[in-house]
Amino acid sequence: MTVQLPLSESALAPDTQSKAEAREIAPDLAYRRLKIVNVVFLGQPGANNDWLLIDTGLPGSKSDIVSVAEERFGKGARPRAILLTHGHFDHIGTVEDLAAEWDVDVYAHPLEHPYLDGTLSYPPADTEAGGGLMTLLAPLFPRSPINLGKRLKLLPDDGSVPFTEGWRWIATPGHTPGHVSLWRESDRTLIAGDAFVTTGQESIYEAATQKPEMHGPPRYFTPDWNAAEVSVKTLAGLEPELAVSGHGRAVKGPVMREALHRLASAFRTIAVPEHLR
Repeated sequence: MTVQLPLSESALAPDTQSKAEAREIAPDLAYRRLKIVNVVFLGQPGANNDWLLIDTGLPGSKSDIVSVAEERFGKGARPRAILLTHGHFDHIGTVEDLAAEWDVDVYAHPLEHPYLDGTLSYPPADTEAGGGLMTLLAPLFPRSPINLGKRLKLLPDDGSVPFTEGWRWIATPGHTPGHVSLWRESDRTLIAGDAFVTTGQESIYEAATQKPEMHGPPRYFTPDWNAAEVSVKTLAGLEPELAVSGHGRAVKGPVMREALHRLASAFRTIAVPEHLR
C-alpha cells in the first residue's frame, strides 16, 4: 500500500501569475506548467538576454516558452543558455528548436550527455511501478536520444551554474544517471527537477489536477532507486525554504520541509514500487 504525503495549502509557494501564465515565486524565478511538466525561467524581469531557461517541456511547447520569455524579459528576449536537469522526453521536447532559434548552448551533466548526443537510449519504462494510467502508457513515451551536436556543453566541474551568481548544481542521480538539481544557499531556493516532485505523476488524474503531495521521482522512469534515495536525502538535508520541481506546484516553508524529510526517512515505503522493495 502506498503511503501518501499530502501537502496543505500552507505549503504552496505564493505566486503572481502573468498573462502568459508564468508563476513568479521569487523576484528572479518563475515557472510555467506546460501540460504535465514545468519549465523554469531564472533571471530578473526585463533582463532581455541575461537569463537561463531550465528544461524545455514537451514537444509543441516552443511558442508557449517564447511567449513567457518575451513577456518576462522583453521583446526578442533569448537566454544566455539552456540548462537541462535531465534528458527525458518531457524535459527536452523543444530544446533542439529553441537552441537553434536562439543560437545558445545547452548545459547538462556529463553522465547525461550520452542521451543528448545521439549515443544511448534510456532504459525501458517500468510497467509494474503502479500508480495509474501514466505508468501503463509509459512504454509509449520516447526514450531515444537526441543529438544536440556542438551546442551540448558540460556543466562546470566546480559546481557553478553558468551565467548566474550564487547558484550551484548538485548531482542528484537515480531518476537518470546525470540528473541535477540547482541550489541557491543565500535564500535556500531549490530547483529540484525530478529528484522529487510535488504531485503524483503516475496518475493522469493527479498529473492533470496537480493535487499537492510530496513524491519521489516518477516511478515508471526511475531505474536506480538506491541513488534516488540518496539524492532525496541530500536535498532534504539542505533544508530548502522554497522549491520548484519538474511536476507539481512550487512549495515552501516548514510544512514542505517536514514532508520532504518524511519522504527521505521513509523513502523505501513511500517512493519505491512495491515489486522492488
